[in-house]
Order: sequence, then structure tokens, then C-alpha cells
Amino acid sequence: MSDTMQAIVVERLGPPEVMELRELPVPQPGPGEVRLRVEAVGINFADALAVSGEYLTRTRVPYTPGMEFAGVVDALGEGVTGVQVGQRVGSLGGRGGLAEYALSPAAALIPVPESFTAAQAAAFPVSYFTAYHGLKTLGHGQEGEWVLVQAAAGALGTASIQLAKAMGMNVVAMASTEEKLQIARDLGADVTLLQDDPDRVQKVREAAGGNGVPLILEVVGGPRFQESLDMAANRGRIIVIGNASREQANLRPVELMKRNLSVTGLWLTSLMMDQEATREAAQALTRLVRSGRVVPQVGPTYPLAESARAFQDLLDRKTTGKVIIEPGR
Repeated sequence: MSDTMQAIVVERLGPPEVMELRELPVPQPGPGEVRLRVEAVGINFADALAVSGEYLTRTRVPYTPGMEFAGVVDALGEGVTGVQVGQRVGSLGGRGGLAEYALSPAAALIPVPESFTAAQAAAFPVSYFTAYHGLKTLGHGQEGEWVLVQAAAGALGTASIQLAKAMGMNVVAMASTEEKLQIARDLGADVTLLQDDPDRVQKVREAAGGNGVPLILEVVGGPRFQESLDMAANRGRIIVIGNASREQANLRPVELMKRNLSVTGLWLTSLMMDQEATREAAQALTRLVRSGRVVPQVGPTYPLAESARAFQDLLDRKTTGKVIIEPGR
């Protein structure tokens, strides 16, 4: 094995073009860490926000992006047990994935089902854990209830549709094009609407029997947040997961009072620190994967050298499913 590797480095925050391909030393695992030979990296909107300096936490540079990746364990740090060299795993390591080799805390490793490809393994953790917590842990979704899924053809949207249908829920899916709506229908969405349909608020309310939807997974934010309030049923629950508009939403608490609405934020990073919630989600997701009802939707795949283009395509909403970067390509 060579002592150096190819990796993406960000030295200053900004648009995707600040990402540079560099030759770096292969990292050595410290206590409690493992090193992976990276096979695939799942790219999330949060990765792009981190590069631009707009994420929930401060981005410290220089750094290598890539919070979610999958590969083969090739070295163990001191004190690591329960993991073997040669084992295929996924990781929610937080950063460092966009490289030929990456370090991960052993505690952040996720077993990979034998049926998954490397790309599917990299596409699974963030989207499916987030969708589960939005629908169940925080959203308290019930069989027979309606849920509104925004950006339905993206990584989180496709995961949310699959999980909602597996839980016996009814899905209203919104997306920007008919092609993306067809993806939602193929996954089982009951009602699909273009996100710019001029009558979208009324149509969403009518789809759920005229009274609005009890549960909304909100990822758009900005001026569209008011529409989520208008689409919600009385005593509805709105789970705020993202802010794709990158604009500030206005919220007047009196609007929540009038209709007994609940607005709850979801950030997977902090929620994963709740060991009981994480264990419950992992067990439920494992059962669904084994049943064949959950299959990660892999989108376009890029080589490491085209990471900036992958990030820009994601920001420009040109992609569906999970955007994947494969360092070995």
C-alpha cells in the first residue's frame, strides 16, 4: 500500500469550486478509531452547506468533506474491539470521507447488509435514520395517517416515502418535475403534486380529506414554511429537517396556538447521541431492510476528481436519489 492517497481538501469556505484534489499522507487510526479503504461516499445537502460555511456548526478548515461513507476496514486503532480487518461497514464519521482512505470512530460504524452494494451502503445511514426519526421518533406517525414529503425524489424524500409506506401511512409527495414525481409514484406515493402548482396548498389539504395533513417533513424553509403551516391539519406536527431555500423562515407563535400546531426541529448529529433512540431506529430499519421493503435509492455517481461538480449538481437540484462519489473510480 502506498503511503499517500488522493483526497479532497477545502482550505477556504465557499462554493463547490473551493474543493481541491490533493495528495495527502494515508491517515493512521488513533485510539478508538478504524481506517477504511473508502469505496463510496454519500453526499448530503449538509455537506454542501458545510463547505460554504452555512451549516449548523462551524466548519473548521482545512478539512476533507464527506460525513457518510462506506468501505472496507483495513486498520484498527488501539482499544477497538468488535470490528475486524476486511469487514465492510458504513460510517457516520462526520468528515473525511472524500478520500481513498478515511478514519472513523469505531462507535460511528454501521453494519452493512450483505445485499447492499457499496453505493447503497453509503446512501443508507443519514437519509434513512433521518427519515425514521422524522416519521416516528419525533413525528409520532401512525398507520393510516397522511404525511407530506417535500423534495420527494431526493435522498431523504425517497427514504421517507419508503419508510412511510412500510409503516402503513399515506403519502403526499411534492417535487419540481413530473419525472421526479414518477419516482415518488414508483416508490408508492399515494398523491403527487408539483411543488409550483398554484393550487398546491388546497390540493394537499384535499388529499388528506379536506382537513390538512397531520404530519409534514419540512425541508424547504424560507417563504414556503408558511405553506407548511397552511397545509397542516389542526394539531398537526411539522418536523423541520432542512432549509433547501437557504432563506430565513418567519414564524409567529400565535399561528401555532390558534390551531394547536407543533413545530419540531430534527438534527441527526445530536439525535444520534440518544443511544436508546438510535438503537430503536437501527432495529426497526434492520427489520425493514431484511424484509426487502427498504432499498436505498442510489442516484448519479461521480469520481473523486469530480466532487465539485457533484456538489454543484446537488445544489442545482439536478439529481435524484443519493449522490454518490466513488474514490476508486
